[in-house]
Amino acid sequence: MALTYQQLLTAVPVVLDAGNVPNIVGDAGIGKSALVREIAANLNAALFTTVVSLSEKGDLAIPVPPLTSESFVETKNYGRLANVQFGYSETLISIIKYAEVHPNQSIIWFLDEFNRGTQAVQSELMNLVLQRKINSLRLPSTVQIIIAENPDSTMTGFNDREYGVATGDAAIKDRTVRLVMTSSTAEWLKWAKTVGINDNDLVSAYLTQYPEQLLVIDPNNEDLAPTPRAWERVSRNLDQLQALDQKTQKELAADIFSGDLGDEVGVAFAQFVLAQGQELTVEILKDAKDGKEQFENADEATKIQVLRSWLSPKLASEEEAALFIKYLQLVSEDGQYAIVQTVGEDFVDLLQVMYEQAIKHPQGPVAQLYQYFAEVATRGDNR
Repeated sequence: MALTYQQLLTAVPVVLDAGNVPNIVGDAGIGKSALVREIAANLNAALFTTVVSLSEKGDLAIPVPPLTSESFVETKNYGRLANVQFGYSETLISIIKYAEVHPNQSIIWFLDEFNRGTQAVQSELMNLVLQRKINSLRLPSTVQIIIAENPDSTMTGFNDREYGVATGDAAIKDRTVRLVMTSSTAEWLKWAKTVGINDNDLVSAYLTQYPEQLLVIDPNNEDLAPTPRAWERVSRNLDQLQALDQKTQKELAADIFSGDLGDEVGVAFAQFVLAQGQELTVEILKDAKDGKEQFENADEATKIQVLRSWLSPKLASEEEAALFIKYLQLVSEDGQYAIVQTVGEDFVDLLQVMYEQAIKHPQGPVAQLYQYFAEVATRGDNR
């Protein structure tokens, strides 16, 4: 079970209001930090962030020698912080000082990448999360804690994840509320629009057409892959790239986008961007002299899309069937299976018409295409 970004905007405050600690679990780049920022803004809460993976043991509070009077931080309600016993982290001092000046305002302390910190750091944070205290210092009542973690293979539904994490202590699991975050392309596109990402709509157009590419989890790929955070960077890079001349865009696009999305999706998106204004259509495949060349040069996703748009009763004609099968055979096996799957799910009437035509002309192109559909569908069953 998992919640989308919009659902978590409601769920996390519910957990906070109950006096509990939300633990947002989601893949890297899915938008956990952006979510917490928006929650803090919605609650009119001051936000302080500690990236646990960058912390070391002793960062929160360490023994220090006697300090001069200028080193003390005097507070009205919480005592002297930088005393001769302990020196506290700048973040913790900032939180206490803020609470002093704004006693009625909520404060959120976001502990990001919690389980990517070492076991020693996690142990140091234990009392902070569970008991709301560090040594003799207690957190102000206005401070609420949210933690975020990357999934590890011990978590239900994430047995294929291989993040470099330290498995969380059982006490943390027992005393926090795990809220699993999933991606929603429609929600992300709506969010991206509201914050001014991708004003030129190309990222939106691409992800609307290929929503499964917003977040790609491939256990066999340890290198770059698409994430919502990567698409945000791509969008900003695209704005700058389009300010250049067309020749330079062609030279740079694939490498720049692949640097965020990985080679496969990066190249496909570059082709999509560069093809704007010269979109591949069924009409081009039928009529243009260079239709085959344009088709062969298109990315795989575009090939699948244009052939899907061709699916209609017209394929029951010998001329169209003969042309369609030539293009279909230029698509990868996976692409062919995706197209045939669409035929079986959404174009049952077309198959019936083709079958009737094949009975009348068993050696004709329609019969050949019908048989080819059957072979591809069977091939898919054996995967």
